[in-house]
Amino acid sequence: MTDLLYTGIEDDLRASVRDVLGDKAPWTSVLAGTEKDDPYDAALWRAIAAGLGCAGLPVPEDLGGAGATWRETAVVMEELGRFAAPVPFLTSAVVATAALMAAGERDLLARLAAGERVAVLAVPFSAAPGDEAAAAVQEDGGALTGEVTSVADGTAADVLLVPAAGGLYAVDAADARRTAVTSLDMTRRLADVAFSAAPARRVADGTGAVRAALMTGAAMLASEQLGLAERCLDDTVAYVKTRYQFGRPIGSYQGLKHRLADLWTSITQARAVARHAASCVAAGDADTPIAVAVAQAHCSETALKAAEECVQMHGGIGFTWEHPAHLYLKRAKADAIALGTPDRHRAALASLVDLPPA
Repeated sequence: MTDLLYTGIEDDLRASVRDVLGDKAPWTSVLAGTEKDDPYDAALWRAIAAGLGCAGLPVPEDLGGAGATWRETAVVMEELGRFAAPVPFLTSAVVATAALMAAGERDLLARLAAGERVAVLAVPFSAAPGDEAAAAVQEDGGALTGEVTSVADGTAADVLLVPAAGGLYAVDAADARRTAVTSLDMTRRLADVAFSAAPARRVADGTGAVRAALMTGAAMLASEQLGLAERCLDDTVAYVKTRYQFGRPIGSYQGLKHRLADLWTSITQARAVARHAASCVAAGDADTPIAVAVAQAHCSETALKAAEECVQMHGGIGFTWEHPAHLYLKRAKADAIALGTPDRHRAALASLVDLPPA
């Protein structure tokens, strides 16, 4: 049976990451960053990826990493979700790293683990585990031509990992044309990426590396959604205890108590399924596809509900630009679309457990 409890090492890691984020990524700084052209917070990324060594957590020590597992990485994802941190951790330290680990690539993987480079898998951010990759990019004589739309952190990447011609190719981002597109979540920006005879190096054959990357990414995304939902609940409970109407705190009204209790229950369930998914990925468990589908189907909706309740229960201030609730809501909505919608994961789950169609 999978142990869903956090270990002492994981608790210490969480405390360290939360300290750094609390110091370098208060919501006022995150909000200010959304109005800048920078694709991510470079100083925060250096502190998390290199300073704390979080970028290399799941990478074996002989490949330049910390030799931990995806369970520890999931703890980092929870904290990044809690702060809606504008760093390419999901795209580089999770998805691209998982692809390179599955491919057996060493040199680029070591540089990602050290936080020296940012790599991004060039697939639409909505791509779900198990999706058949569209023939968007063609390979000819070691050069790639084509376009991929809505790539998360596409403008932040130093290296693009591009599925093409039945394999995975590494392309220097400077050899691609990247066009920023309007993103709902301005803390994780999207870009269209085009290649015109771009020099490429083949790093993997087949589609296994891409499948492993998307599966791992979906599992870790559930932990980000968990952290975001917990932050929304904590902020909302703190607010309703101090906001008075008609001479009493609004948190004393039964209707709000029931809504918060229901949300707490959903988040507790989200913690269980997210931890299970992370543990399955870490162990290479055969039930990983089922665990990930369950986690994404539940955590996506829970995070979105928590963000909506955060906005609603903060009343007028919750709808303003000067309050962080909109940052959480945008991240939650974007995450619910990313790496497969809840409906797509439920459909995948039905297929995995042989449920008949409705």
